[in-house]
Amino acid sequence: CAHKWKGTITDAPDFNPSADAETLYNAMKGIGSDKEAILDLVTSRSNAQRQEIIAAYKCSFGKDLIDDLKYELTGKFERLIVSLMRTPPYHDAKEIHDAVKGAGTNEKCLIEILASRNSKQMHDMVAAYKDAYGRDMEEDIITDTSGHFKKMLIVLLQFIMSFCAQDLYAAGEEQWGTDEAKFIMILGNRSVTHLRMVFDAYEKIAEMSIEDSIKNELSGDFERLMLAVAQCIRSVPMFFAKRLYKSMKGLGTADNTLIRIMISRSETDMLDIRECFRLQYEKSLYNMIVDDTSGDYKRTLLNLCGDFDSSKFLSFSLPQLRPTVRPAPNFDPAADAQALRKAMKGFGTDEDAIIDIVARRSNAQRQEIRQSFKSLLGRDLIKDLKSELSKNLERLIIGLMLTPAEFDAKMMQKAMEGAGTDEHALIEILATRSNEQIHAMNAAYRNAYKKSLEEAIQSDTSGHFCRILVSLVQGAREEGPADLERELANACNADSDDMEMKFMSILCTRSFSHLRKVFQEFVRYTNKDIEQIIKKEMSGDVKNAFYAIVRSVKNQPSYFADRLYKAMKGLGTDDRALIRIMVSRCEIDLFNIRKEFKETHDVSLHEFIQDGGVSIALCGGLWVSDYCTAV
Repeated sequence: CAHKWKGTITDAPDFNPSADAETLYNAMKGIGSDKEAILDLVTSRSNAQRQEIIAAYKCSFGKDLIDDLKYELTGKFERLIVSLMRTPPYHDAKEIHDAVKGAGTNEKCLIEILASRNSKQMHDMVAAYKDAYGRDMEEDIITDTSGHFKKMLIVLLQFIMSFCAQDLYAAGEEQWGTDEAKFIMILGNRSVTHLRMVFDAYEKIAEMSIEDSIKNELSGDFERLMLAVAQCIRSVPMFFAKRLYKSMKGLGTADNTLIRIMISRSETDMLDIRECFRLQYEKSLYNMIVDDTSGDYKRTLLNLCGDFDSSKFLSFSLPQLRPTVRPAPNFDPAADAQALRKAMKGFGTDEDAIIDIVARRSNAQRQEIRQSFKSLLGRDLIKDLKSELSKNLERLIIGLMLTPAEFDAKMMQKAMEGAGTDEHALIEILATRSNEQIHAMNAAYRNAYKKSLEEAIQSDTSGHFCRILVSLVQGAREEGPADLERELANACNADSDDMEMKFMSILCTRSFSHLRKVFQEFVRYTNKDIEQIIKKEMSGDVKNAFYAIVRSVKNQPSYFADRLYKAMKGLGTDDRALIRIMVSRCEIDLFNIRKEFKETHDVSLHEFIQDGGVSIALCGGLWVSDYCTAV
């Protein structure tokens, strides 16, 4: 992310400001306004060209274009379009003014702008502030902030040059306490090239990065400001990629931040920000905007984001999968069997002792405990546990004691028994299991329920959804021909029924590793993302099934993190889904799932489970610490 910066908005060729002014005037004439015409025109012109349109509009119609836009448009769309019509210095000046006016202060806005602008941008912004508000920006910031945070903001405004790595080390890690003034003077340096060398030298002297040192030595808004300065010195596009991600992740969207960054960077380095975003989060900025916004507001943001990320979008460098439950050292199945029997004898049950043993053994070790329990005590451990435990704790502990194949078979049966069908459970299991896991599940299902899983699915589902599940339950994924991306592209142009059948022939029969390559080539071939096509062209359980397969192929831990979030958000908890995922993934990739959960929802899975309405028995301390220590 350290190459020549590139924006997504450039000068329009054959530009005619008078014609554009007339187009905008006609788009706002009469009842209502042609919002599509407005956003298409505004987002396809550079800021310099927009200023010419403003002048031409005034000359031709004697009216202020910004005033007319404010009158005709509403909400976030109005804020976005009007902000695009301001020059960058005046846009920055307004953001700073809004951040300091009134009772509170928007420190994050101050940090973002003042940490990321170069000397010329800062100088122009200060002049625009004076012109627009008749006030001095520095004085307003001094009035509205305090302490070292205020001092650093002023240093950034004044473009100080100075110092070296040894000074920085002496100001922080070398001494007890911190010389904040020296940190301010050093990081206020506007020579980015020099400071990058300083950071490298600092890391050798202090044996830690400057960012870690800032976190250790500073706190509050001052820490956040200094981290932002350091991050911008490393890479301004990466700094903005992280800000954009935080503005959209979790519940709600920080629209002011989203608007501010998309406008201010569209002609500067938006292409670089997009690439940094993809590298950091393994998803495209384009798709995150699609998922997080709507209407004309979304369309305008997507125009600023630029065309879909094409061949740069999919990066399938899959992380190493990491479990949270591993085999216990010094394992003694006979001793564990005796301890479990003791925990269940007499009046009452020692649930903590049961949890402590079961949750700290791998599944293979639990099977040895089952065998020892039978041979030593002549009893069936699972039956004893069922009689002693209740509700969610019983379901969780029994789930852990079954083999993975037995557990999957039981979950499939539970999803289909009774009046209704849990389609999401069927999709989740069949879309994420390997051929070997599906074959083992089929055998376990037949052994437990005396019929084939395929027959059960056929009797409980119908249509294309049934055909998809039956195809998946065959467990026959294999490598396919190299040109499948073209087959997939052709399928997108078919009618609905034919499209679904063609998708099924590819998504349900090819290995995950091969499908990753297919998706990557599909993006290069069509300039589209397969997820968006599925969302747009399909519906119901068929859409959910295909979407789950694609998500699982791209990033399975992320898919499960999303399933866990949906199981616990809102009123009530889908305890069956929570148990199913935690049990089935704890020895495979639950650590990765935790990481994805934290990054996407800004809360640890541990905290979310405790807040998620799960019963006390299910959540009680030990279980949480064993399965989901906070990230």
